[in-house]
Amino acid sequence: MPVNSNESNRRGFISKMAKGVIGASLLPNIITAADKKRNIEWLARQKNNEKFSANDQLQIALIGAGGMGTADANTAIQVPGVKLIAACDLYDGRLADAKKKWGSDIYTTRDYREILERKDIDAVIIATPDHWHKDISVAAMNKGKSVYCEKPMVHDITEGAAVVDAQNRNKGVVYEVGSQGVSSLGNEKARQLLKDGAIGQLNYAEGFWARMSPFGAWQYPIPADASPKTVGWDAFLANTNKRDFDPLRFFRWRNYRDYGTGVSGDLFVHLFSSLHLVTGSIGPEKIMATGGLRYWKDGREVPDVMLGMFDYPETDIHPAFNLSLRVNFVDGTGGTNYLRMVGSEGSMTVEWDKVTLYRNKAYAASDDPLLQTKKSQDSGRQYVYDRKSMLPPDKVEYSAEEGYKGAHFDHFYNLFNAVRTKGKVAEDALFGFRAAAPALLCNDSYFNNKITYWDPKNLKVVNK
Repeated sequence: MPVNSNESNRRGFISKMAKGVIGASLLPNIITAADKKRNIEWLARQKNNEKFSANDQLQIALIGAGGMGTADANTAIQVPGVKLIAACDLYDGRLADAKKKWGSDIYTTRDYREILERKDIDAVIIATPDHWHKDISVAAMNKGKSVYCEKPMVHDITEGAAVVDAQNRNKGVVYEVGSQGVSSLGNEKARQLLKDGAIGQLNYAEGFWARMSPFGAWQYPIPADASPKTVGWDAFLANTNKRDFDPLRFFRWRNYRDYGTGVSGDLFVHLFSSLHLVTGSIGPEKIMATGGLRYWKDGREVPDVMLGMFDYPETDIHPAFNLSLRVNFVDGTGGTNYLRMVGSEGSMTVEWDKVTLYRNKAYAASDDPLLQTKKSQDSGRQYVYDRKSMLPPDKVEYSAEEGYKGAHFDHFYNLFNAVRTKGKVAEDALFGFRAAAPALLCNDSYFNNKITYWDPKNLKVVNK
């Protein structure tokens, strides 16, 4: 059995000073004592090759063998002691590919219920279109399976309570939502920096995600043999509106509201997950969105540009702050994404494998021009200061050490470690619902052209 740890071979950061010097009293050590201990544990396991007997392996199945599901499965089986033994999909071509990728002895089926009935499967990866996340998650947990479910956890705000309840009832299972950033070094470092006051008091955050490539705009290829014979179309529609067979809706499902959750459910949810982990927040209370279908006029029903604004209330854990999020599928530069957090003493840009910290240079109280301005105003005198005297902020870049396997690997490592040790994961059903809810309500605000209100503590929409 592996050492009880949430770590892989990646615990540490190297710091690159771009300019200036930040005192040790202002920032935590780059590699903490706990980091070093976990590195030693990992190296010890690697020295022993961390081998598992056939009886000790965790056996998993993949439900939804498309692009993301395949990436999930390939990452999951890199974790020592994990074996993929079954795959489910509604397109025959993907089932044939599964045998080519993972072995001819792998069990394949169109019916996910056959997967859940098997006693030799410990956990399932759910990478189906969004409209099946809730149904399969609840069914899997009720059958005693641990679950890795792709984000967003649910397709509609009304579905979240059922998943949370299923996890609470089925004490022997572990449920993890697949926003990999929750297990990333970058978000972990940002949480440490924020807690230690590196940017002062948080007051604002912003996130941006841009894509331009054809697949990035969900223009997934349509197989030449796609037909009612090779696709389980009726099963695909079993819990939603009935329609005649349409390969575009099946293979490019993210473009349609019956099956997907748009750019907000696909990408905003990553940013919510990261922000909530770093700040400890449980969610916003006021949500508003705008945007439009600016470029991809291919019959899709969801916008390709969306802007969301969110009010986070003050709690015992953090001050009140505002969040703005943007997604652009028309960006000619493409590939840009970040989460930036701004405080009273600096800011930091957070990525999954890097954090860039900008900290205002400290002024002595007597020399602070802003403080002098306040004193002058209080005394009835006006004080004008020279902006040229203000110094640029210090910049420090924290990057993951070479060999870091990445957030995707870590997320699965944490899941399987929790399954083995009966432990917990950072992104369980409750966390996943609180990340999904504002993303889904952002869609509601956009399509209904109104401000929406949410109670993140009691997990319910507030009507005003």
